[in-house]
Amino acid sequence: MVFTSHMDLALEEARLAALRGEVPVGAVVVSKGGDVLAKAGNRTRELSDPSAHAEMLAIRRACETIGSERLIGCDLYVTLEPCAMCAGVIAAARVARVYYGASDPKSGGVAQGARVFDHAQSHHRPEVYDGIASEISETLLKSFFAKKR
Repeated sequence: MVFTSHMDLALEEARLAALRGEVPVGAVVVSKGGDVLAKAGNRTRELSDPSAHAEMLAIRRACETIGSERLIGCDLYVTLEPCAMCAGVIAAARVARVYYGASDPKSGGVAQGARVFDHAQSHHRPEVYDGIASEISETLLKSFFAKKR
């Protein structure tokens, strides 16, 4: 089977989030067969919900789509390293692989900070691939925050 990245869809969701005034993070959940199950961008401000991160919204929609709380064999593409909250949900949903763009030294929960998947309490450890379209993801974030200053 040939690997196909879906980071372009996550980047589009990040761009749409920025247009809504949200931190530009996008996420896409893909089935083991390669079908896009869900995609989302951050909506924390719009929904007045601190848990409305792109990953959380995409995982919720994907679970609804397949009618299960588990995303066995599914992949998650996200433009920014997931925070500890999102990493916990990724583990709970049993996502098979996580592909992310930019690292997040301040709030990351995968390779930085909490390193959720490394804990014995984590019920599942997905395969993790970082640096996918990282320069584009970083540029989106830096541009967004530069405009806020």
